[in-house]
Amino acid sequence: MAERLHGVPRPETVTTVSHEDWDVEDLSGQRHEHVAFDDVSMIEAVSTGAVFYECTFRNVRFNASEHNDTAFLNCTFKRCSFFDAAFTGCKVVGSMFDGCTFDLLKVTGGDWSLVSLRGAPLGSATFTGVRMREADLSGVRGEGATFRDVDLGGALLHGADLTGADLRGSDLSSLDPLAARLKGAKIDTLQATVIASALGFEVLPS
Repeated sequence: MAERLHGVPRPETVTTVSHEDWDVEDLSGQRHEHVAFDDVSMIEAVSTGAVFYECTFRNVRFNASEHNDTAFLNCTFKRCSFFDAAFTGCKVVGSMFDGCTFDLLKVTGGDWSLVSLRGAPLGSATFTGVRMREADLSGVRGEGATFRDVDLGGALLHGADLTGADLRGSDLSSLDPLAARLKGAKIDTLQATVIASALGFEVLPS
């Protein structure tokens, strides 16, 4: 089971939205604070500039939804589905994902720092140009996932399976290559130098 970083407890909610159909809804500009969303369908919903603050999403279907410059701050996602969902320029700082599925998820830009994705199945997800500093990615199942130009400074990657993942351009300074599965992962020459140094090699010019 995923946990919040540093053992921070889940924020309490004060209102509940349950068993509602928000499919194809335009949530742009809406603000929700301390709301529990239980078994809500948000399939193909869209949002621009919306704010969800310390909300809890349980069994929410975000499939094929599109979110632009929307904030999900310190939220909790339990058993949610993100099939083919797209997040562009969104802030998801401090949020936790537990038991969710991420098939074909596309994340472009934005700030996902301090998120907990511990043990998450990210195999077909794509993260591009995202800030993920100090994120908990320990034990993620990222076989074949894409992390291009991602800021992973200080991220927890112990036990991550990144077999065949595309990691080019990302900050791998916190990666212990002996504590993760990296066979077939794609990296660039600068990253190769960083990993070689982490393994104790002295990298010299030819």
